[in-house]
Amino acid sequence: MHYLAQPPRFLFFTGKGGVGKTSLACATAIRLADAGQRVLLVSTDPASNVGQVFGIEIGNRIVAVAEVPGLSALEIDPQQAAQAYRDRIVGPVRGVLPEAVIRSIEEQLSGACTTEIAAFDEFTALLTDASLTAGFDHVIFDTAPTGHTIRLLQLPGAWTGFLDASKGDASCLGPLAGREKQRTQYKAAVAALADPARTRLVLVARAQQSTLREVARTHAELAAIGLTQQHLVINGILSRADAGDDPLARALCDREDAALAARPDALRALPTDTVPLKAFNLVGLPALRQLLSNTSASSSAEASTTPAFDAPDFADLIDTIAPDGHGLIMLMGKGGVGKTTLAAALALELAQRGLPVHLSTSDPAAHLADTLAGSIPGLTVSRIDPIAETARYREQVLATRGAALDAHGRALLEEDLRSPCTEEIAVFQAFSRVIREAGKQFVVMDTAPTGHSLLLLDATGAYHREMLRQRGAQAQVEITPMQQLQDPAQTKVLLVTLAETTPVLEAAHLQADLRRAGIEPWAWVINNSIAAAGCDAPLLRQRARNELREIDAVAHEHARRYAVVPLLADEPVGVARLLALAERRTTTA
Repeated sequence: MHYLAQPPRFLFFTGKGGVGKTSLACATAIRLADAGQRVLLVSTDPASNVGQVFGIEIGNRIVAVAEVPGLSALEIDPQQAAQAYRDRIVGPVRGVLPEAVIRSIEEQLSGACTTEIAAFDEFTALLTDASLTAGFDHVIFDTAPTGHTIRLLQLPGAWTGFLDASKGDASCLGPLAGREKQRTQYKAAVAALADPARTRLVLVARAQQSTLREVARTHAELAAIGLTQQHLVINGILSRADAGDDPLARALCDREDAALAARPDALRALPTDTVPLKAFNLVGLPALRQLLSNTSASSSAEASTTPAFDAPDFADLIDTIAPDGHGLIMLMGKGGVGKTTLAAALALELAQRGLPVHLSTSDPAAHLADTLAGSIPGLTVSRIDPIAETARYREQVLATRGAALDAHGRALLEEDLRSPCTEEIAVFQAFSRVIREAGKQFVVMDTAPTGHSLLLLDATGAYHREMLRQRGAQAQVEITPMQQLQDPAQTKVLLVTLAETTPVLEAAHLQADLRRAGIEPWAWVINNSIAAAGCDAPLLRQRARNELREIDAVAHEHARRYAVVPLLADEPVGVARLLALAERRTTTA
């Protein structure tokens, strides 16, 4: 493994949920400890559970892993850290400011940016206070801060009067209020991150085009602020030997080869390692010790049989949706789970049944609108350009809220407007023009804002003011988009996930976020399921067995209703393959 050659003191693992960051971080910690190094493994990932992986209870304290001499672990709870951070900021003004203002401030501090900065606040001490880690040769972090967070911490000056002045638009800068006290520690932490002699960043990805594009953006973002010591690990590669003669497995190998061949040039220049796909769940020391080996075949006798499987089809959900004749359908979920593809399949199937449908997409590749345009009578496809909409929104905010700011304040606002929340809000403002059509036809949206962003829009009145500006006094008596989203008779939210531990946990967190905004998800859709596809390759059969636990958790713990979509041998591109996702499946025996 290239990334383990002469490892520096600090190793950071970063990547999207479900790519295997936590497993790789744990396996790396074991590998170094087995080699005689003293290692501290630190998790700041809200979706990961290092204690569960090792089969021990860890929590927010350093605990020795008894079965691995030299290895200790620490789990920083990002939610607890964020709550403590909020209490420090809101506490002094509680009882002084009106309750409505307090609620608005708390919402400003409830998003992902607050959680990330609060977690970074917790582990900066591990980077800067040598006495805390003096007993360790290496400190391994499961989840690195994003470039956005690091840039926020590097900005000059404080956000003077932010809590009083920010009464208009959504913002991610709330977490920075009162940060001046930690400026020296932050500066030292950022310097440690940018020092290649002390820190190495490991970018974790899968051999999928969307995931590789995302990790290329992360690479560029981090390199631009001086974090250049990066390695790439492509996890979960299915070998030709394990694929055997199984048609599905061979097709997956072809898709992975195509994704790797098309990966961005910036990634080709990075030192790169590949990790074979494993048949087993990566829980427990024996499994973790095998992760970095070159073996991938399953030793389980169960792999010789195809697991029994029965679950509702995507077609079952569509059968329930179609009789309504119209309404808003929003597909939501983390990146890489297939929202755009399933939105297209749903829209096509409804249109094929003779129903009027408007599919509104923000697909960055722009191929969806071209592929579907004119494909079926009654189907309208529109594409919203996230880059153009975000630029328009930034210009509007800078011209209004930024007009009276000094240079430091404007720099902070400009950084705020580079956050992921900004794109969500800007795109949703564009989508809102389409939402109004849902009273007379189906409107299918492939991208939706998080509950946090929706609450910001509602709490600050930013969207309501935009409605008034665009539509005049008439908007006062009409239903707002937020009210429409909260009405189950008008809107159905479908949460899209994969049958893997981290994506399911992330979808559950998103569901809680939406419920906080008064929006109840209508159904869950589990995409790309091997268990639903059926296969003969032993490794994939074992992975299909592993999926059953996650599907059961969705069915009995998280979802009111759900459907499972099989993994297709061919990439779901084009009308025929998209419609195949909505076909009724025969039960796998």
